[in-house]
Amino acid sequence: MAVEDQTVAGIADAVATGRLTAVAACRKALDHIEQRDKALHAFTHVARTEALARAEALDRTRSSGPLAGVPVGIKDNICTQGLPTTASSKILRGYVPPYDATVVDRLQSAGAVIVGKTNCDEFAMGSSTENSALGPTLNPWDVTRTPGGSSGGSAVAVAAGFVPFALGSDTGGSIRQPAALCGVVGFKPTYGRVSRYGLLAFASSLDQIGPFTRTVRDAALVTSVLAGHDPADSTTSREPVPDLAAGLDAPLTGLKIGVPRALVGDGVDADVRRLFDEALEQYRALGATLADIALPHASLAIPVYYLVATAEASSNLARYDGVRYGYRTADASTLRRMYDRTRDEGFGPEVKRRIMLGTYVLSAGYYDAYYLKAQQVRTLIRGDYEAAFKNVDVVAMPTSPTPAFALGEKVNDPLQMYLADVFTVSANLTGLPAISVPCGFTAGRLPVGLQLTGRLFDEQTVLHAAHAYERAAAWWRETPPVPVSAGRG
Repeated sequence: MAVEDQTVAGIADAVATGRLTAVAACRKALDHIEQRDKALHAFTHVARTEALARAEALDRTRSSGPLAGVPVGIKDNICTQGLPTTASSKILRGYVPPYDATVVDRLQSAGAVIVGKTNCDEFAMGSSTENSALGPTLNPWDVTRTPGGSSGGSAVAVAAGFVPFALGSDTGGSIRQPAALCGVVGFKPTYGRVSRYGLLAFASSLDQIGPFTRTVRDAALVTSVLAGHDPADSTTSREPVPDLAAGLDAPLTGLKIGVPRALVGDGVDADVRRLFDEALEQYRALGATLADIALPHASLAIPVYYLVATAEASSNLARYDGVRYGYRTADASTLRRMYDRTRDEGFGPEVKRRIMLGTYVLSAGYYDAYYLKAQQVRTLIRGDYEAAFKNVDVVAMPTSPTPAFALGEKVNDPLQMYLADVFTVSANLTGLPAISVPCGFTAGRLPVGLQLTGRLFDEQTVLHAAHAYERAAAWWRETPPVPVSAGRG
């Protein structure tokens, strides 16, 4: 089957025209997962029975939704009624939500078929998917390396061809960074464009749901289904949602791309820098104009992010106490001991680290010095982008400073792990839409991603710019040599 036929648009069109049944599309995805996911561990739960029943119902009713019959993987921190949702954490092992997240409901209304839940760093806290209590996910381009995180399972599910699209969440780059490391498209819409109802919260002012796809057009199609105001989420915007796939093929003439060259220096892998420069030259050839810009406070984005995010995590994760749902310790002789032991046994090391950091920065005597100051600098970072967008339409950077790193390489060095998000966290701090698209391979045949960031609620320009580059460069056609078996033991 041609690569084009394995896209969201290709499968939806084949089902709509009767060239393919939803059952056939679903069965192919499930069989592929069964045969090859033991080597990669993209999925934490495969819903074979439920998915086939859903596909059969779609065929009976001849559903014609925009995603009719298209298989999808859902990150394990997004609620799915009747299917486990654990945030890849021991503390929620066995939890099955009684309701669907709004994004899940919208996908199903559009005809999509959920084939399973995908692995992630515990509570989306990590950049490698090694923090999952269920074991790490492996990169299909090189199984000795990480797929990135926290949505590594979703990235691998698409990269390996298990599903044409998957949902992830992005708090500091958790869609875009694994997309870059796995050679697929990852899109974070504007904060408030897509409902967070049913997303297990990490940092509520930063979290955003978005898709992994093989093509930019697919990202536009899926986001059009997900986007829009939701009464269940007061942070969703009432801003009208345009047809995000419209105008993708228009020429780029007149597009102005801002390049913060001062940021793409020390600490950036030489291959990443070379491929980034080549992508910029491709844009110039397509008719876009390049302009150097300054983002004066960008160097502060990582410390600001890890103060704001951990503070919000400390608050959000207080609800996991062993009382109402989830894991409860067997050693519960007193209420205080039950709280302490439950959280100590239920949370992994990275989650504990972030809860402690967040509790510290919110504590009396430190709130003003850390959390409040971080919010003030966050405003300055937003101002830098607003100033830049007076002169340019999108801002271009590498998605990640390095290609996929080795499993275990950064697990014991949290600071180095946090620096993997240096180019991505600003879009979350500012709420801006951003996308990662493949822009080539290193000498060692590892994927590299290009990130484009746009104005608030201007997803169309971001998608248009990304689509034009994708069509010219055609890196999206490359597929990894997915192994039949590999070393998870």
